Amino acid sequence: MFQGRGFGFPSSSSGEVVFNTGMVGYPEALTDPSYRGQILVLTYPLVGNYGVPDRTAVEDLHASFESDAIQVAGLVVAEVAGAYSHWSASSSLSDWLTEQSVPGLSGIDTRALTKRLRERGVMLGKLIGDDDVALRDPNQENLVAAVSVKQPVLYGTGNRRVVLVDCGTKHSIVRNLVDRGLSVLRVPWDYDFLTEDFDALMISNGPGDPKMCGATIEHVRAAMERRRPILGVCLGNQILALAAGADTYKLKFGHRGQNQPCGQVGTSRCFITSQNHGFAVDEQTLPSDWEPWFRNLNDGTNEGIRHRSQPFMSVQFHPEAAPGPLDTTFLFDALREALDGR
Repeated sequence: MFQGRGFGFPSSSSGEVVFNTGMVGYPEALTDPSYRGQILVLTYPLVGNYGVPDRTAVEDLHASFESDAIQVAGLVVAEVAGAYSHWSASSSLSDWLTEQSVPGLSGIDTRALTKRLRERGVMLGKLIGDDDVALRDPNQENLVAAVSVKQPVLYGTGNRRVVLVDCGTKHSIVRNLVDRGLSVLRVPWDYDFLTEDFDALMISNGPGDPKMCGATIEHVRAAMERRRPILGVCLGNQILALAAGADTYKLKFGHRGQNQPCGQVGTSRCFITSQNHGFAVDEQTLPSDWEPWFRNLNDGTNEGIRHRSQPFMSVQFHPEAAPGPLDTTFLFDALREALDGR
């Protein structure tokens, strides 16, 4: 139990408690659908100092947010700024949380809480206000279904079309594809995209256990038979692995932050990456025609896989990282090049 001061929406909440080590980017983090059902602990000591951008200034996809709403079940910080200052800000972080009915808790020793989570692993927790609530285990829910679009949406006017399976996609993925001259058909997680005309397939990030996405896994498995380029990101890495016949497992405390070092297998290259995931691919279960592509240099866990002969590849980290780092945006170029080579 930790005691602090409430801010944001005055309510109680429950979820899985996780921590993020990023120093900036709370507007992007709070709207990342991969955090659905989780109570997010930000380890950086001061949060809210640059406010929150205007939510009404939206043209298609808002450049400062990764979805249309705050996705976390609650927010825990050491100190929330009493005043904010930034040219793009239109409100405080607390006002934004209130607007979205999300509770926050400040005055918490987030260092001690993070150490507890690193020792014990992720745990269920509550933010308790005036009324108590029951513990909620989001891993028992199909969180992907809750954050995916309900109908297909088309972006861009390029002559090459990418089907983006929305398992909780970040807006930055769509922007990166459109910026490379591609049209993007964003479809629901369980949509039978095999009935569509497309040149490449992308499987997005998203929350929860990838094994909950049985329909997506079956569709991806069938898509591989067409030999068209495939790129998976985060949850998409796990879904591609499952479709290939490999297995996944839950990490002790997950990887969440903007500073995770990843090595490219077979080379001496290291990339600093943004990550947000609680599950990983067991690369020991990969079929013989697949190989590990990246590994986390902190704990050696898998960070990417690729097929030995077909244009199928995926990464556990976020090449579309917002607010950064942008070390791995070349992966979107690799998808474009795979398309151009066909």
